[in-house]
Amino acid sequence: MTVEPIRDRSKIKQLYHYLHGKDPKYGLIFKFGLNTGLRISDILPLKIKDIFMKNGDFRDYLVIKEKKTKKEKKIKLNDTLRKNIQSYIINDKFLYDDYLFPSKKGTYIGRIQAYRVLKEAAVLIGIENFGTHSLRKTWGYWTYKMSKYNIGLIMDTFNHSSQNITLRYIGVNQDQKDELYSLVQF
Repeated sequence: MTVEPIRDRSKIKQLYHYLHGKDPKYGLIFKFGLNTGLRISDILPLKIKDIFMKNGDFRDYLVIKEKKTKKEKKIKLNDTLRKNIQSYIINDKFLYDDYLFPSKKGTYIGRIQAYRVLKEAAVLIGIENFGTHSLRKTWGYWTYKMSKYNIGLIMDTFNHSSQNITLRYIGVNQDQKDELYSLVQF
């Protein structure tokens, strides 16, 4: 099974509301993936201090070293994500050194646990071909559309070596093939 981006905005909203209602932590993990395009393995270990300065103000950038590529990534968190983070941390009492997504074991939620909760919610909402990479692919898919098809920038953000890889990764090639099949009808 190939994991796909979520192409339906209403399904994205439904999934977020379900996850947020179940546990705001999972709602925020979902929003984080959708708004940054980061891999789940780079989202889960984030700490409060990665996002906020000591005085409580947001940092200008989230700077991480990607687990997979070992490359440094610098992300400007958008207003929607900042609001979500703000309301999430106000409801819980976090300390500067705390994990943003703590587990009951004292560290942070594991990839498999995050996958289980997100996948279960996706199945309930009726989203097919969903996995944790769907968040990253969804970011790429919608960024591609909203940036007026600026594939070069998305390719660079994902550290892909070719536009073809990126287009296939975000599911655009499949969309184009689907359109072809609807063009000719006998």
